[in-house]
Amino acid sequence: MPASLCTAFKEQREYAQLQSFYHDGTIQRSQLAQTSRRTFTLAKRLDSADLTTLYAFWITQQGGVTSFCFYNPFDVPTGAQVGSNYDPSGNNLQGRIMVVFRGNWAQATDLARSNVQMLQLVEVA
Repeated sequence: MPASLCTAFKEQREYAQLQSFYHDGTIQRSQLAQTSRRTFTLAKRLDSADLTTLYAFWITQQGGVTSFCFYNPFDVPTGAQVGSNYDPSGNNLQGRIMVVFRGNWAQATDLARSNVQMLQLVEVA
């Protein structure tokens, strides 16, 4: 995914479970995975060139069909600068996560900038 600054960045984790509810009020639970699934929600304010690059990338990923590498900017070694783990070649393993897009493309254009809102990335196994 092309590197650019975010105006909003939110990371969520969820543990997927199967749950069965019984008539006596008991619940039977089982985990579907050993680790949590991460979801990232981003908002970006981009000029026309960066907007074109990001939209072209979104199109090549078919809006969520094809997975790609995303670097979590906060998953860096202690003392390293936030975002220093980004590698456009995809060779750096530190903070690299395979994700897909979820949701539709949404943008609002202001003077000289466009706001891309609610880009949602979901981790895949």
